[in-house]
Amino acid sequence: MVLQHRLFAELEQRRDRFGGLLICEHPPVLTIGREGSHDDVLVDTGGLRSLMIDVRRVARGGGCLLHLPGQLAVYPVVPLSRLGLRVAEYRSLLEDSLIAVCDELRISARRQDDQPGVWCRLGRPGYVAAAVRSGIAHHGLFVNVNPDLTLMRTVQSCRAGERITSLSAQRERPIAMHAVRESLVRNLSARLGYRHYHVHTGHPLLRRAKKTVYDYA
Repeated sequence: MVLQHRLFAELEQRRDRFGGLLICEHPPVLTIGREGSHDDVLVDTGGLRSLMIDVRRVARGGGCLLHLPGQLAVYPVVPLSRLGLRVAEYRSLLEDSLIAVCDELRISARRQDDQPGVWCRLGRPGYVAAAVRSGIAHHGLFVNVNPDLTLMRTVQSCRAGERITSLSAQRERPIAMHAVRESLVRNLSARLGYRHYHVHTGHPLLRRAKKTVYDYA
């Protein structure tokens, strides 16, 4: 993401606590982190191509993740060193923020010490996949709000026996994307120590994609 890289470069030149938070929905794309491999993908290359899913290796922690419309990708670009945060504390902060979002939606959520992310009764709706360079975080977390879970489960993103789920599946009713975005911005900002923030819905480096309907039936 060009804007993500530009924001990272700006923070490298600054000496204050200024940071940014990018939230978006990606078109279908499979990303493979440092701990991932193609063995985690349960369909072959031809199957991915038929589903119009691109595959990319990315410089973040974690394994394979499938990103679809209905999943929020959340990228805090913040100077951890100047905020006085270690990487382990940053991971806990991201998980606490998502647990707080779930609490507001009346969803019981918890963390597991041996795996980054958040779990609910029906499975795992949130993933932490952080990346830190030069003391600056530039990846964060991914939240399944209401994606196609059948397609999501073509990638082994959890340990054997654990299920992928979504916030909407947990509540058994649709959850508004804007409500989750607002709650994430508010909870992440508070836990990162930002008392004041501005919300922007457009940027010269961003182009709104034409709405595409993906039919996997």
